[in-house]
Amino acid sequence: MSKNLPYIMPSPQPQVEEAFAAYQTTHQFYDEIRSRSEFQRYCEWYYTTAEQHRQELKRMRGELNIFQWFRRR
Repeated sequence: MSKNLPYIMPSPQPQVEEAFAAYQTTHQFYDEIRSRSEFQRYCEWYYTTAEQHRQELKRMRGELNIFQWFRRR
């Protein structure tokens, strides 16, 4: 198989390694950007949802609690 390598990749070996290293670095860079963007979107969603839940809890605490009428203490 290695004797057929020049026919598959006619470029000299150092150029192939440089090109592959550049491709791999670029791929890892964009993968890191994508994962950070996803994490940022998740954090924004989480904080927005948490704030909505805080507002709902505040409203619920201000409402009349009819379940206390049914509990006996």
